[in-house]
Amino acid sequence: MNARRFGVTQGVLFFITPFFYRHLSNSNLFSYNMIAMSYNYLPLDRNWLHFEQVKHLLDFNQQVSITFDAHERIEACRAYLDSKMQDGQGLYYGINTGFGFLQNVQIDASSIEQLQYNLLVSHACGLGEEVPLDIVKLMLMLKIKSLSYGHSGVQIDTVKRLMEMYNNDVLPVIYTQGSLGASGDLAPLSHLSLPLLGLGEVVHQGKKYPSSEILTKFQWSPISLQSKEGLALINGTQFMSAYGLYCLKKAEHLIQMANLVSALSFDAFDCILEPLNPSIHQIRAHKGQVETASILRSYLSESAIAVQPGKQVQDPYSFRCIPQVHGATMDAFEHVLSVFMREVNSVTDNPNIFPEEDLIVSGGNFHGQPLALVLDYLAIAMSELGNISERRTYQLISGQRGLPLFLVKNPGLNSGFMIPQYTAAGIVSENKQLCTPASVDSISSSNNQEDHVSMGANAATKCLRVINNVEKLISIELMSAAQALDFRRPMKSSPILEELMASFRSVISFNEVDRYLHEDMVASIQFLRGYQIKTIE
Repeated sequence: MNARRFGVTQGVLFFITPFFYRHLSNSNLFSYNMIAMSYNYLPLDRNWLHFEQVKHLLDFNQQVSITFDAHERIEACRAYLDSKMQDGQGLYYGINTGFGFLQNVQIDASSIEQLQYNLLVSHACGLGEEVPLDIVKLMLMLKIKSLSYGHSGVQIDTVKRLMEMYNNDVLPVIYTQGSLGASGDLAPLSHLSLPLLGLGEVVHQGKKYPSSEILTKFQWSPISLQSKEGLALINGTQFMSAYGLYCLKKAEHLIQMANLVSALSFDAFDCILEPLNPSIHQIRAHKGQVETASILRSYLSESAIAVQPGKQVQDPYSFRCIPQVHGATMDAFEHVLSVFMREVNSVTDNPNIFPEEDLIVSGGNFHGQPLALVLDYLAIAMSELGNISERRTYQLISGQRGLPLFLVKNPGLNSGFMIPQYTAAGIVSENKQLCTPASVDSISSSNNQEDHVSMGANAATKCLRVINNVEKLISIELMSAAQALDFRRPMKSSPILEELMASFRSVISFNEVDRYLHEDMVASIQFLRGYQIKTIE
C-alpha cells in the first residue's frame, strides 16, 4: 500500500480505435495483437492482470480482446481434448460423464453436445435482484481471462462470442441468488452463458431483450457446445470475483474520502493535532496507521483552525484514533486485494486440462473459500469505517466546542441535523447485522457429493451492501462537517479542505433553517461518489 493509492487520482488517456473493433471477430489472429496494442482495449491472456487495469476497464469503458498467445493456447487445448474424445478409452468428469452425484454415469459420444446444453439450461436457476451491469461486465471479462490460459478445453468460437458480447454491450441478465460458492458460481455463470445458446435475457444499450433477438440483430448463430464447454463456462469463481473487484474499487475510493472527510470533521470539531504526531505512530508501526496519520497531517497542513491555542487536552476516540481505525481498514484492504488479484489471475474451472503433460485432472479449484473469508473481512473492515464516521457525526451535532445543538440556528424551532444522525445510526446497525460472516456457514448439496461449500456468493452480495451503506454514512458525515465548519467562520481550514468545502457548497448550500434534507443527503452521496482528490504531498 502507499499513500498515493489512497490520496491521489491516477488517470490514463485512452483512444478509441474503431478499426480494431471492426476486426474483433475476424479470424485473422493478427487482429488480436493489434487490438491488444490499442489503449482502448484490455488484452487478456496468461499475463498478470493488475487492479489498475480492472479499474480502467470500467472507468474508461474499455473493450477486451484475447491475445495471439491466448488464441493458440485455447486452440491447442481444444485439439488435445478432441483427440482424447476420439480414442474413447477414458472417463473424464463432466466431459463424458454426468455431473455432481451423477459423476459415474457415462454419456454416449453422440449425446455430448446435448449434455453440455442440458447443463447450462438446468443450472440457470438464479433468483433475487439482477446483478449490477458493471459487475456483469467484470464477470464476462474474468470468464474470458480464465479461459484464455488454455486449461479449460473450450473452442475458440465460444471465447470470441463472449468477447463480442462484451464489446457490443450485450450483457446477460444474471441474478444475485443461486450460488453456494463452491462448485463454481453455478447458477450465476449459467445465466451468463445462456445467451451463447440464444437463451435467457440480455441488456443491450440500457434495454432488456430476449437473447434470441440480439443474436438476430448481430447475425450471430447460437454456439454448438462441444465436450467440456458447459462445465468450463459455469465452473469458476467469476461471480464472487467480479463482486469482490467491484467492492474493492468502491472501497478504495471510500477509504480516500473517509480520510478527507474525517480531516474536515477534525477541524470542524476543533481537534488538537497532537494525536497525529509521527513519533506516536513510529512506535506502533502498522503500515496503514502510519500512512493515515501522514495523510491527515497533509490534509490539515496550513489550517488556521488546527493551530489555534488554548484547546482541550484530548479529543474523543472517533477523532483521536482515526489513524488507528482507518489505518486498520487500509491494511485489510491491501490483504483482500492481494487475494483477489491472485484469484482473478487463476484458472478456477474443473476439470483442468494440461495438453503438454497429457493430463486431464479433476480437482476443486472452483471452491470459493479464499474469497469467502476475505469478502467477510472486507465487509467488517469497511463497516468499521462507517461505524467511526457515525460517531464523528454524533459528536458534531452534540452542541460542544462552540457549535450549536444539531448544527442549526435557533435549535428547538429548527431540528437541523438531528435526524440525519438517526439515519446514520440505523445504517450502522444494519451493517453490524450484515457483517455476520457468511464463510462460517455451509450446507450439503448434490446428494452430499458437495458436502462443504464456501457461501462466498452470499459474502459477496452482502459485502457490496455494506460498502454502499458506508458510502451513505460518510456522506452524512460530510454534510455535518461542512455545516459545522461554516459555524467556525471567518476562520479558515487548510487549502485542500477549503477546496473540498467550495466544491461541496456549489452543490449543497448552508442550512439556515429546516428544509427537505433527503434531497441534500442524496446530493451528498452523489458528490462523494464523484469527488476526486487532486493532490497530496
